[in-house]
Amino acid sequence: MPPAPAPSTAATEVDVGSGVRRWAVGGLVVGAVVLLAAMTVPRLTGVDVEAGGAPPLLGDWVLRWAPSSLVAAVLVLAAGTPAVRDRLRRTPWRWLLALSWVVATVWMVSLALVDGVEGLGRILDHGTEYLQSARAVDDVGALLRTYVDRIPLDSADNLPVHLAGHPPGAVLMFVALVRLGLESYLAVGLVVVAVAATVPAAVAVTLDRLGAREAARTALPFLVVGPSAVFMAVSADAVFAATAAWGMAALAGAGAAPRAVTRWGLAVLSGLLLGWCLMESYGLGLLALLALAVLLASPGTVRQRATTGAVSAGVALLVVLAFVPLGFAWWEAYPVLHERYWAGLADRRPGWYWVFGNLGALLLCAGPLLAAGLGAGAARLPRLRTVRLGDRADAVSALVLAGVAMVAVADLSLMSKAEVERIWLPFVPWLLLSVVWLPPRWHRWGLVAQGVAALLLAHLVRTVW
Repeated sequence: MPPAPAPSTAATEVDVGSGVRRWAVGGLVVGAVVLLAAMTVPRLTGVDVEAGGAPPLLGDWVLRWAPSSLVAAVLVLAAGTPAVRDRLRRTPWRWLLALSWVVATVWMVSLALVDGVEGLGRILDHGTEYLQSARAVDDVGALLRTYVDRIPLDSADNLPVHLAGHPPGAVLMFVALVRLGLESYLAVGLVVVAVAATVPAAVAVTLDRLGAREAARTALPFLVVGPSAVFMAVSADAVFAATAAWGMAALAGAGAAPRAVTRWGLAVLSGLLLGWCLMESYGLGLLALLALAVLLASPGTVRQRATTGAVSAGVALLVVLAFVPLGFAWWEAYPVLHERYWAGLADRRPGWYWVFGNLGALLLCAGPLLAAGLGAGAARLPRLRTVRLGDRADAVSALVLAGVAMVAVADLSLMSKAEVERIWLPFVPWLLLSVVWLPPRWHRWGLVAQGVAALLLAHLVRTVW
């Protein structure tokens, strides 16, 4: 009896494609259920979750529009045009990175202007934010020496909410801008937008240095056009996201550098940036998981990757320790913050709701394609059983898994109940890399869906960010 013919490659690809589509659709369904629960449970149960009128977001339902709405709509239409997509595929890499910054800037500004000129930074001038405090700082040394003592709510001259909730690196950035003469909220807001718009390029560079340029090309439009732009412009957390992304790009570049001097230089640079992240936000300590993923996906021997990581981690630690002689110790401040957090509004926010409410906010911030991408990624989990310690990890898989782990730890810690649409910003780009796993046909309509989600969010919900 002649042997049965082997299945054709085409048939195998069809089977694999069908499986990915089923998992992607499953992800969309799960995401829709989580989002529906996050939006309706407060109203159905009558429980006040302390988040305004549009939970799980901190904001209210307010329909509005502006002339800039047309610009944003045109960008969404262009994103779905085959000719534009074909042109982007042929665009040289460096020009594509530069273009991502330009389009991201226009996209964020057009969405922010839905609230008028005030949408470009007025929130930065709020008393709970950084800019007013930065203008009042005339002695940085005194600020650092008294920082921890001023965190408790019952302390004399206690710090505003955002300063108390973050290490001093966050406010020091705004102090620097004020000292440079950028004192108005509009000027500072434009700086925030300009920095935030570099995030897509930084994430793409990270993937490229890890040997995944084609994946970076696929993901880049989704990193530019999406709902997270509503919160990126303008929020200090968007600057945190950019600092983290360029830190990872430097770390990935260190792993791929052919010369030792370049490798160590980039490792030191990544340490400086990631160390500064720790001085911007306590929650960014979770970036250690992302840095580990970058190292696992980097080329070179285990010893080379471990050495690169040790240099970066050592420099990051030095950044944190450099503040100790100036009067601020990170490890002393965090427990005090923990006490203030639970003495304030957090104690009235029901933890049982925010465990899934935070995830609903994540889906609104990242867009519908996140759920589909993670669903498609779930189909790849069985392959992890064949991975051996010491193997070089797949770049996209490693970065997405790190993103999932960071969000899971942050969510279950209950140290971020509500207001997470901005807190998730440093993690969202790495999660969105999962769109690479979606079938190619999903990419065109998926990008348009991301844009439409952003338009709805910007025009229907007035957030406080």
